[in-house]
Amino acid sequence: MTEQETRRLRRARFEGLAQVVVEPLHRYLLRRASTETAEDVLSETLLVLWRRLDDVPGLGDDATADPDAVLPWCYGVARGCLANARRADGRRLRLVERLIRTRQRAPEEAAEHSELHAALDSLGAADREVVRLWAWEGLAPRQIAEATGSTPNAVSIRLHRAKAGLADRLGRKNGARPGHKSDEGRSGQ
Repeated sequence: MTEQETRRLRRARFEGLAQVVVEPLHRYLLRRASTETAEDVLSETLLVLWRRLDDVPGLGDDATADPDAVLPWCYGVARGCLANARRADGRRLRLVERLIRTRQRAPEEAAEHSELHAALDSLGAADREVVRLWAWEGLAPRQIAEATGSTPNAVSIRLHRAKAGLADRLGRKNGARPGHKSDEGRSGQ
């Protein structure tokens, strides 16, 4: 059998299966979810059935399918797809809630650190990302290099320059570097 004939046979088998299962699966899903969700899950279910066409029990090599033989397995696939959709909806909802909470806190934090945010915004996109990965995520230059696709040496140089640029933009009042005494390293005795 040629590849084209094999594809044609596979398509005919799927179309025969779909004719038998689409309506019952749609009703099944409508009883368990909203119309929009049911239609999305039905599409996902049909995609799974296409991918696993050879696994459908009771489906012969011809284009006809016995509903009593194929429907129970197809209901199981639809049930699994619906469970996946519900988990995905739950994750999306939790993400939206987390974003809302973060956004509600952001004005307070932004007001406290407006100079810092302005200084960060003045950096280039690559420098800003390196600084954020270092300061906010706590990554080492080697890890930042892996995340950004750069070399560790390039990240170290970029980070050093970006920190120096931030220090300049933030205008150190006394010119001293934080964490160092002004007479440190001098022999003034």
